[in-house]
Amino acid sequence: MRSELNLGTHKNLRLLIIIALATILLMVPLIAMCLTTEIEWTTLDFLVAAFLLFGTGLICEAVMRKYRNARQRLIICAAVLIILFLLWAELAVGIFGSPIAGS
Repeated sequence: MRSELNLGTHKNLRLLIIIALATILLMVPLIAMCLTTEIEWTTLDFLVAAFLLFGTGLICEAVMRKYRNARQRLIICAAVLIILFLLWAELAVGIFGSPIAGS
């Protein structure tokens, strides 16, 4: 019973860390906007970034809770992160020239 309690606490701590990291990452452009005029994010930019970061974190957390095999966890979370990076790059600079990048 004690190990079950520790596992639940461990999972909640991991979720808290994911949420904290996503929040810290969102604060980077916010702080940069206060220090320079070269960065100009709108509210929509922050909303999209928050959706991508928190969504990716929550998907990876769900994968960690559902799959016990470390290899499956690694492969699925790596695929989710690759999708995040490609989507982020497309939205930022339009590397594929798709309509979502404004091209």
